[in-house]
Amino acid sequence: MSPIKPRTMPGVLELLPLEQIAFQGMLDTIRRQFERFGFLPVETPAIELSDILLTKSGGETERQVYFVQSTGSLRQGDRPELALRFDLTVPLARYVAQHEHELGFPFRRYQIQRVYRGESAQRGRFREFYQCDIDVIGKDRLSIRYDAEMPAVIHAVFKDLAVGPFTIELNNRKLIRGFFESLGIGDPERQTLVLREVDKLDKRGREAVAATLAAEPFALASSVVERIMAFVATRSSGHDDALARLAPLEAAGGTLGEGAAELREVLAMVRALGVPESDYAINFSIARGLDYYTGTVYETKLDDYPQIGSVCSGGRYENLASHYTNSRLPGVGISIGATRLFWQLREAGLIRTAESSVAVLVAQLDESDLTHYLGLANELRRAGIATEVQLEPRKLARQFQYADKAGIRFVAMLGPDERAKGVVAVKDLRRGEQFEVARQELAKTLRVELEQAAAMRGR
Repeated sequence: MSPIKPRTMPGVLELLPLEQIAFQGMLDTIRRQFERFGFLPVETPAIELSDILLTKSGGETERQVYFVQSTGSLRQGDRPELALRFDLTVPLARYVAQHEHELGFPFRRYQIQRVYRGESAQRGRFREFYQCDIDVIGKDRLSIRYDAEMPAVIHAVFKDLAVGPFTIELNNRKLIRGFFESLGIGDPERQTLVLREVDKLDKRGREAVAATLAAEPFALASSVVERIMAFVATRSSGHDDALARLAPLEAAGGTLGEGAAELREVLAMVRALGVPESDYAINFSIARGLDYYTGTVYETKLDDYPQIGSVCSGGRYENLASHYTNSRLPGVGISIGATRLFWQLREAGLIRTAESSVAVLVAQLDESDLTHYLGLANELRRAGIATEVQLEPRKLARQFQYADKAGIRFVAMLGPDERAKGVVAVKDLRRGEQFEVARQELAKTLRVELEQAAAMRGR
């Protein structure tokens, strides 16, 4: 019987160890910044009850859901009762509603976990991927000031990720809905359909979106389409320019004025939070296609890689958990699709080759001296240096080859001559140099080298 060909299903990202270290470093960076802004960790089960997960039957969401069953546990024809989560927002809604009386509000949580979607198999689209979310949930009300905190977090994350210049783009759904009302597009459902088309501007282009809005089922007059296209082309070039563009809209009053006033207040707080004005802008085409966004919305783009699209998005919603509780729980949040972001950055050549998390390999020079090698490894580990010991006899050249392939920078050698002199011989595979260092100074010396290398990588 021939062996089964080893393979993964389409739509998953499986990494080699050094790539995994780089990806884990990205997640650690995101987590670190989330925690610095006072967000608390939450994890929810990968599997939820399907009636909880699918608050509305039918539609695109349900077609992408992976239903779960244990072999033989369901009779043929039964609807599956369990499903894999397709995002982190619905589980958060359930979590907050379930633990409402145990939580303090505003509730600030971050969540970094895998989600699952039955996406069509295509390059850059994933069926299993990490999402990194933060949300602030209020009880009955939530100040607009929290909307301004989100760009500050985004800015801290992407500065720390060191992916080059980026722009956080902001808009307000009230503003764009109010503009539609001024054009006679007052029906909320029709507004939502137009918003979804506007949200496709970056993907489809101005001419394609304009043609769609002029055709059925929209059938908007050409003058209305032109006004919409002109409005959504609005971009600011600096803080003062953004305020100047919002001022006449705020003066118009109504929903349009309310959205403009909220956006002005958010921009003032964003500036006060220390986000450089070169790194944020208003963009009236940002709509976010999801229906539950009601106010401020965000998208973040890498300036040098516009083809990547938004690398972080989110917005304001008025009632997170309306399907699970009668309490009103408004909130605001953002999400980073970490798996897709990592893949895109790797494709663009922005992911640096990671260093192994193991810094030192203690070589085996003579099997009878193994206890000496183990003792040296223990000294290094107690000093906080990740260390591996060569446990089986092997030619020294092969040990060097192994360490190089595994990404281990230093090989420590402790033979009889070194022990007699109280030193350790160290081969630096990165520099191709070998040196001796006093054994009691070994950990300190290696720590200095590792810290200098980390500082260079952070530049």
